[in-house]
Amino acid sequence: MRVRRLTVVLSAIAASAAVSLMSAPALAEPLHVLIPHRYAQPPTTAQCEAATNRACYSPALFQQAYNMKPLYQAGLTGKGKTIVLVDAFGSPTIESDLATFDQETGLPAPPSFQIIQPDGPVPSYNPSTPDMTSWATETSLDVEYSHAMAPGANILLVETPVDETEGVQGFPQIVQAENYVINHDLGDVISQSFGATEETFPSPQAIFALRGAIKNAAAHRVTVLGSSGDAGASGNELDLTDFYPFRVNSWPSTDPLVTSVGGTQLHLDQNGFRTAPDNVWNDTALFGSPAASGGGVSAVFGRPFYQDGVR
Repeated sequence: MRVRRLTVVLSAIAASAAVSLMSAPALAEPLHVLIPHRYAQPPTTAQCEAATNRACYSPALFQQAYNMKPLYQAGLTGKGKTIVLVDAFGSPTIESDLATFDQETGLPAPPSFQIIQPDGPVPSYNPSTPDMTSWATETSLDVEYSHAMAPGANILLVETPVDETEGVQGFPQIVQAENYVINHDLGDVISQSFGATEETFPSPQAIFALRGAIKNAAAHRVTVLGSSGDAGASGNELDLTDFYPFRVNSWPSTDPLVTSVGGTQLHLDQNGFRTAPDNVWNDTALFGSPAASGGGVSAVFGRPFYQDGVR
């Protein structure tokens, strides 16, 4: 399951050189519904709000909001490090997308951008296949905004050939691909924009059997990040249509060896300064179904020792 993160971003997607307003990456809804306007130049926050009733923020505004400039000035740009992004299928236009994104937002090209398929070639891209178009959108978001926040870092995109689907398929290929990256010392941080509700796995043992790459990363001092989910306190059932009627959580975000990352709603002015405190992303009312940052207690893993001080 791709994790939908409703941060509104500017993303250069598809073959067009125009920069599109992407208000809801990796959603099931068609992009033309979510992106009613295209722009020859990146739109301002005011233009986004007028067109979509939602704000959109450029890399420069995100950098200001998170006070990144002092880090950059101190030389902490990600230089000498490699961010590993793992996505099923990838995107056939990601190299040109990133080049367009950099050109339109004033970012330098990354020192290195490589794409590998260590678990075998991915299927040919089919634009009429929702899974592929959704993953292509997620790939663009992952690559572009990893680069936007760490402009000096190398980027390694790892594409896998099977769609990850609620613990039923896809994870074995991801594990093999990540182990390849770790064993060949190809990256410093692995970012995972996917997850499956713990209850969709046949048993806890099924999850334990898939932890090989995460344990391997810990042994090699490689940071692993995992999206916290996009259904709030709920999560998809196996049919990918219904949601659990009780609190659930998703793996690998729940793994004690993974740093879970959830969606945050920012409120910024045109200069990137906050007009209100950040809050947890929650667009459930907008979409008519659970659409909010995930989180909660794991049904598989016990409380890790490093959370003992949290009340």
